[in-house]
Amino acid sequence: MRHRLIVPSAAAAFLMLAVPASAADATPGAPSAGDSYYPASGNGGYDVSHYDLRLKYQPATDRLEGTATITATTTQALSRFNLDFALKVSEVLVNGKPTQFTKSGDQELEITPFAPLPEGKQITVVVRYSDIPSQVKIDGFSAWQRTPDGAVVANEPEAAVWWFPSNDHPRDKATYDISVSVPDGLQTVSNGELKSQTSKLGWTRYNWRATKPQASYLTTLAIGKFDITTDKTADGLPVLNAYSKDLGDNLASAKASVERSAEIIDWESKVFGPYPFNAIGGYVPNVKTGYALETQTRPYYSPSGFANGANTSLVVHELAHQWFGDNVSVKNWRDIWVNEGFATYAQWLWSEKEAEGTAQELADYVYATIPADNDFWKVKPADPGAQNQFHSAVYQRGAIALQALRNKVGDAAFFKILKGWQADNKFGNGSVQDFVKFAEKTSGKPLQKLFDTWLFTDSKPSAAVAARDGIGKPATGKANKSLTGKAAEPKSWKKIQEAQAAHRH
Repeated sequence: MRHRLIVPSAAAAFLMLAVPASAADATPGAPSAGDSYYPASGNGGYDVSHYDLRLKYQPATDRLEGTATITATTTQALSRFNLDFALKVSEVLVNGKPTQFTKSGDQELEITPFAPLPEGKQITVVVRYSDIPSQVKIDGFSAWQRTPDGAVVANEPEAAVWWFPSNDHPRDKATYDISVSVPDGLQTVSNGELKSQTSKLGWTRYNWRATKPQASYLTTLAIGKFDITTDKTADGLPVLNAYSKDLGDNLASAKASVERSAEIIDWESKVFGPYPFNAIGGYVPNVKTGYALETQTRPYYSPSGFANGANTSLVVHELAHQWFGDNVSVKNWRDIWVNEGFATYAQWLWSEKEAEGTAQELADYVYATIPADNDFWKVKPADPGAQNQFHSAVYQRGAIALQALRNKVGDAAFFKILKGWQADNKFGNGSVQDFVKFAEKTSGKPLQKLFDTWLFTDSKPSAAVAARDGIGKPATGKANKSLTGKAAEPKSWKKIQEAQAAHRH
């Protein structure tokens, strides 16, 4: 029998007063981070500090079982909050208490705590789940890729929703412990350092740790059979590279490229400032994708990136992202230029170092060889639109903008800007306009007009405007042409273009 509780009016008033104001004012957290390109991504109302993922994967069935423990702090009084997740969930606990949850849309896990959560409270959320990730589709797509001996997950801008619940937007970075159990004979590759490995009853568990703030899309996992090389840099950083054992003819060229990661990191540290993380490496799984990705501390490379031989330019690009994209990440996805324009310019600087064409010659070549009626000039690198987020204009026109900046402020100020941007925004986020303001402040020069020309307009700058910024001709004032009268192709151009083809996500 259900009894009705009758409370005297005075006692009722006391109980109402006893409810914390923050709980009484609790409202649902936003189901989105408010990103105009990807309105379903991210959530509001809390900030994650750490993800502890304990996983078990069976390649034969593609079954992934997981328990995710998420440590976060509320940024408002919450009656409900969301995580981004697409797999089947069996249980959710908040601060140790079983909690109501439901799924909505393609990737929203809506969680209603036992009681409202006050603002500024540290909370622990446990999510238990099991599913077949490759069969979970969003708009007909899954970022979880099956391989002949396992699986890989690495994708931009979204990958996490297919293997762990998260606040899936680059503005909410966190540290990670990723523990994965797989059948004996298989290995795992993930971010950071491999801290331990144990075997029991036919299963081997690998424990990976990433101790620096990391965006969810930069978190990766590969399961399979790998050739693994390890080393340490001169500064003592652990280096781990991994190659699927069945890469065939691409194995040698992949190794000839990725094994130079430590050398490239040392060079980029001189150009961009100290390496921001505590591990480095790369991995090449046996996948049919055609792209590479700057997964933090351990970039992902498709074998096709090395189908025409070694390509250090591709490795230079992905490792430059450890600064531009991983250390300083986009504030919103429309700010993709602060990732891609800079990583492309790093390739141009590498070409300059290797005497295969200066950054100036590369900028002149792009400007001279792409006609004004080409769609390349219609894309604005500062806000290309979601459909053009990885358009070549973001990369190459975006790199021209940096050469124009270098011409305007001089080498000393230019490289001071690059290093200062990293130091001032370490483990944070930045927008295109944030960089413009930072460059103006650091150089003491007005630069908005220059950036408007190369990043914010949807047409090719005229020859006179380009020349004003030192683009389209070398410093001598003579046209940069070969003996045939055509623009001279820098020696590095073909490899840079092969690397460019690996960025069509």
